[in-house]
Amino acid sequence: MATTHPKHDIFQAIADPNRRKLLTLLMNKEMPIAEITKSFTISRTAVNKHLHVLYDAGLVKSQKVGRETRYTFQPEPLAEIREWLAFFDQYWDKRLAALKEYVEDKE
Repeated sequence: MATTHPKHDIFQAIADPNRRKLLTLLMNKEMPIAEITKSFTISRTAVNKHLHVLYDAGLVKSQKVGRETRYTFQPEPLAEIREWLAFFDQYWDKRLAALKEYVEDKE
């Protein structure tokens, strides 16, 4: 059985500043697109396209409530980014240790 992959990966989804702003807006509450659009200078259609990218990446879910669609933040896929960034912790730890040693030697 073939597994389905999201249309957009998590890195593509968060690459755009408008999509990052959308995630921030949705972080603490469910919102309909009409309310979301008020926070942007771009068109409702553009906001809707950004929401679809986030949805395809699994970062938001949508739910029909009456005549409106409400969107909610789904943080679980961000774990992939955290894991990827954790790989580079060793690099920064070494660099910061070297900087500390350099500064202490100058004193």
